[in-house]
Amino acid sequence: MGRLETVEILAPGPLTTVQDLGRFGFGQYGVAPSGALDSFSLRIGNLLVGNPEDEACLEITLFGFKFKALTDVVIAITGADMRPHLNGAPLKMWRSHILEKGDILFFRGLKTGCRAYLALGGGISVPSVLGSKSTNLSSKFGGLKGRPLQKGDRLSSDSPHLHLKTEGRCLDPKWIPFYPNHWVLNTVFGPQDDHFPEEAKRLFQKSSFTVTPHSDRTGIRLTGPVIQRKVGMAESIISEGMVSGAVQVPGDGQPIIILGELVTGGYRKIATVITADLPFLGQIKPGDRVKFKVVSLKEAYHAVKEADGMIRRFKKSG
Repeated sequence: MGRLETVEILAPGPLTTVQDLGRFGFGQYGVAPSGALDSFSLRIGNLLVGNPEDEACLEITLFGFKFKALTDVVIAITGADMRPHLNGAPLKMWRSHILEKGDILFFRGLKTGCRAYLALGGGISVPSVLGSKSTNLSSKFGGLKGRPLQKGDRLSSDSPHLHLKTEGRCLDPKWIPFYPNHWVLNTVFGPQDDHFPEEAKRLFQKSSFTVTPHSDRTGIRLTGPVIQRKVGMAESIISEGMVSGAVQVPGDGQPIIILGELVTGGYRKIATVITADLPFLGQIKPGDRVKFKVVSLKEAYHAVKEADGMIRRFKKSG
């Protein structure tokens, strides 16, 4: 059957983009990784519909998304619960479903989390740029013409009929993440924690911060107690490479958790969110509360092994 148009966007919501696991190795050229902010949800969604786990999906933010099926296609919705409905009836998440030609899928409104992931059997047929289909919004490449989806856009998939047999696959409920309004993020200190006095590091660990409306795919901006650098130190440092999860403290002392659209930064990083907790960053929304828990490197290694082990077990079960 080959490549077929599978869906038409009827309403894109505030921000819907094509994302996979991102593009890496181009930071020296100023190219950010981009990619799904919740990689766990993207990987599981793809496995539910029989795709490679790094295939591109739709990353849907907050609310308002609606599309029409242009052919029979299997889908799975993971991540934030935006109360998906199929032709007016509630649709279960973390499970694969067949949509028939003409079916309408829409989200009624946000219940938990911030970003949902829609996987299509056969993936999303857009060009790969620098090894990834992910949309880089600031550079305007990748995804669909380097931009968010718009009403009237049509997306194609590769041989979607071959994936219809995956209908009914589901993730064990015990593995489905819980998205609270009050988050505790595991971190390790560094790389510039020595630029902060012990009092500031204690304040960082014991305080609760609020997520501001100015947060986006670049970073999660927080407001709360001021985290002061050591007396006599300049407000900024020489710009250096950044990684997702770095907790940057600019001159105003209000932390910013860096996400996947930055490659360099000139402020001190007091701590870094551990790899196992990075998918949670994609589900933190404005108004949520965030606390930081500092853990050891040994605990961080154990957590990421556990997370990867769960996905391996799910792949074997399918």
